[in-house]
Amino acid sequence: MYFVELSVKAQDFLEKIDKDTKDRIEKRLKNLESNPIPSDSKFIGRDNNEMVFRYRIGKFRALYKVKEAQKIILVTKIDKRDKVYD
Repeated sequence: MYFVELSVKAQDFLEKIDKDTKDRIEKRLKNLESNPIPSDSKFIGRDNNEMVFRYRIGKFRALYKVKEAQKIILVTKIDKRDKVYD
């Protein structure tokens, strides 16, 4: 079992959006605790020797790292598809 942590940038984004969308995104991120690399996630590269994945949540994308040793999923960024990769 993994634990999902949000970066400051991801937390700030969730605070700015409406409650229904926030609840939907949080519910999808919670699913990562039991399956950190679901079939609908995509490996997009490495950062500091950690694998970085993209997780699609409707028109939003979440970028996250899986820290195997600590059993942590660090969500580094959440944003709309056209802005998340900047």
